[in-house]
Amino acid sequence: MTLSPALLEDALRWRHQFHQEPELGYQEHKTSDVVAQQLELAGLHVFRGLAGTAVIGTLENGAGPVIGLRADMDALPITEKGDVAWRSAQPGVMHACGHDGHTAILLAAAKQLAATRQFSGTVHFIFQPAEENLGGARKMVEEGLFQRFPMDAVYAMHNWPGMALGTLAVNPGAMMASLDSFEITLNGKSCHAAMPESGADPMVVAAELILALQTIPSRRLSPLASAVVSVTQIHGGEAINVIPEQIKLRGTVRCLQTDVRNRVRQLIEDFVSTLPKPFGVCGEIDWLPGYPVTANHAEPAEQVRAVALNTFGEKNVKWQVNPSMASEDFACMMEACPGAYFWLGVDGETPSAPLHNARYDFNDALIPLGVEFWQNLVEQALPKA
Repeated sequence: MTLSPALLEDALRWRHQFHQEPELGYQEHKTSDVVAQQLELAGLHVFRGLAGTAVIGTLENGAGPVIGLRADMDALPITEKGDVAWRSAQPGVMHACGHDGHTAILLAAAKQLAATRQFSGTVHFIFQPAEENLGGARKMVEEGLFQRFPMDAVYAMHNWPGMALGTLAVNPGAMMASLDSFEITLNGKSCHAAMPESGADPMVVAAELILALQTIPSRRLSPLASAVVSVTQIHGGEAINVIPEQIKLRGTVRCLQTDVRNRVRQLIEDFVSTLPKPFGVCGEIDWLPGYPVTANHAEPAEQVRAVALNTFGEKNVKWQVNPSMASEDFACMMEACPGAYFWLGVDGETPSAPLHNARYDFNDALIPLGVEFWQNLVEQALPKA
């Protein structure tokens, strides 16, 4: 398959434009305007309004199955430290996760498929806002994405540092972990630091609790289960000679199995309610449910694998890889519709900087490979009658 040089030049220009003008979640107004304009120029039906800044372009080509392809559009609140010519012009905001590349690839794939039309069925190109921590996928689902645009399957890709350019990884099950956040409040009794017996010290309880929570993955779960409990913030105290009345702990939980996710939550709640009592301290916990496990459905995952074998060759396709303990809100779409999520390698001769790193920049050499894969997936999932 040969992609036109003009299309690839456009995709590169879009990618650099998106990178230079990054927008945070639910603020992707310029990005979505570019996407909508280009989809309309290609002749697609364009729908806007879901989750505020989402764009959906629909390409119909006769009777047949209906699938969705999703790209995320939002940037991160990070100050860029790279020195590329298209460096972020927005202070404190940058595309440190490659969503600029994902959007450019899917936009180019939409234009390519609109021009070639070697398939029978319908493709919905889903440009999603607010993937980074803000739940844009969940909001789109809640606002009726799959009721307005029924689909037989939905797919998403993510660039993946640590994998060579031209490789693809996909699993028939979990690809990414669930994500939940918590805030624990420990209420004690303030007193003079020289007279701790006259109070109830929540600081000591905080120390004990942080260590106790680490026994959940190591002693309360099977070694075959996957879970990470991380306390990432501790807040409390004002004067150096005063034991504070209240301490707050914040952190995250990540799991690769839904039953493990539920079990970890119950164990944390048990620790918070029981461990502080002998110290005369009261513990409470507030949960901030995040993203479910990004678990692929078997049939769409097999479809991705088959297309990848034809596109990249057997030696470049990784099947049943170790999942990542990072999380992805595309999981919310796959709770509502069968689907598959996969990784495309980006490491060239020089390895890519990690995702969410201030020196990360999307590898533009992935653009033609990504467009080619999306085209092949559509043509094989929706064979021409």
